Amino acid sequence: MEFFQSIDWMQLLRCFIVGGFICIIGQILIDKTKLTPARILVIFVTTGAILGGLGIYQYLIDFAGCGATVPLTGFGNNLARGAIEEVSKSGFIGAFVGGTKAAAGGIAAAIFFGYIASLISKPKMKKQ
Repeated sequence: MEFFQSIDWMQLLRCFIVGGFICIIGQILIDKTKLTPARILVIFVTTGAILGGLGIYQYLIDFAGCGATVPLTGFGNNLARGAIEEVSKSGFIGAFVGGTKAAAGGIAAAIFFGYIASLISKPKMKKQ
């Protein structure tokens, strides 16, 4: 029972609401526009990078924790933050390598688990 008492239920609720809201926006874009999933992905990552570069996204992370860092907007924020930090250390070249260094763990995990999923599942082509 001690485990359940140590959980911050309000933080969990904020995480769920913010992450869910980001997903709702994505679902609305899929359902109500002619944007392809790839363009929606780019919109989310770019939005996160812009908000992260301006320092605005950090407020959302402070409020919602993983509800803000796990979605694609969090990935964009991570890229921007890494690039900004690396520029201060390495100069201009840091703008190119910083984002990749900051997001390397997430990128590697996505590749690894995507590969595992491809071995387990039987992907089918989408019928036109």
